[in-house]
Amino acid sequence: MSDETNRITRLEEMLAYQAKTIEELSDQLAEQWKTVEQMRTKLDRLTERFLSLEEQSLDAPGITRPPHY
Repeated sequence: MSDETNRITRLEEMLAYQAKTIEELSDQLAEQWKTVEQMRTKLDRLTERFLSLEEQSLDAPGITRPPHY
């Protein structure tokens, strides 16, 4: 094989390796994005629940001494 053929072969191998790496990274990024979206949804629900509980606690009567004191 000539030097040019060897060079082209090495470049093709490198390109194939980089294409595989990019695909793997893309798959990982997509999976992480799903996880982030799930966590964001859970956080939104927890925030709503917390605010609801906070509003309920504000409406509760204050703690007073029992009448027998």
